[in-house]
Amino acid sequence: MSGHVANSVVTLVIVDDHPLFRGAMRQALSGGLDAGMAGIGPVSILEAGGFDQLQKQLSENDDIDLVLLDLSMPGVSGFSGLLAIRAEYAAIPVVIVSANDDPTTIRRALDLGASGFVSKSAGIETIREAISKVLQGDVWKPDEIDLATESDPEIAGIVRGLSTLTPQQTRVLSMISQGLLNKQIAYELAVSEATVKAHVSAVLQKMNVDSRTQAVIQLSKLGSDAIMTVNAV
Repeated sequence: MSGHVANSVVTLVIVDDHPLFRGAMRQALSGGLDAGMAGIGPVSILEAGGFDQLQKQLSENDDIDLVLLDLSMPGVSGFSGLLAIRAEYAAIPVVIVSANDDPTTIRRALDLGASGFVSKSAGIETIREAISKVLQGDVWKPDEIDLATESDPEIAGIVRGLSTLTPQQTRVLSMISQGLLNKQIAYELAVSEATVKAHVSAVLQKMNVDSRTQAVIQLSKLGSDAIMTVNAV
């Protein structure tokens, strides 16, 4: 990703599996973000209908400034997509755009590295303002939402464990949550199976669990919509 320069073209990726929603977002944002927002220039918009398409866009375009990500789509469940993007493309801010906009979901998204959270029911001016603020380095959340400290000690522990993972360990955990076996993960990361096994062991230790299945269950507890596919070791 190239650093954002005032008045330069801003490249966004809209990630959602509903073509009508992507089209509406594209139309709403194609007019630009610069109305009343100093330093934000014209907009170039890419689209992805699933997580695999998003990964392709990220790998083929080094000038992406921001990702607008739905939490539920093909190839990813719950927060595993957010974790994977933050691990591999830490410099690119991610704004979650989701219909599931309860305070718990918003807080957990921000705790796990999202730069903003916008409800799908928000008005276009709110969405434009959120994107502009995030591009300027701020974190955006709905004003009316109370993001008190995580009240569930188990969830707080899971978030703490996830925050200690290295980028490569986070990628491994995301792939585990997608049902990939060690040999498949090794192929995707271009490393040996022994290296993957070492990463898996470190992930399990940091998440304080004994198996891949338990790690996926822990991850699924972060979101009520997270239905993970589990493969045994």
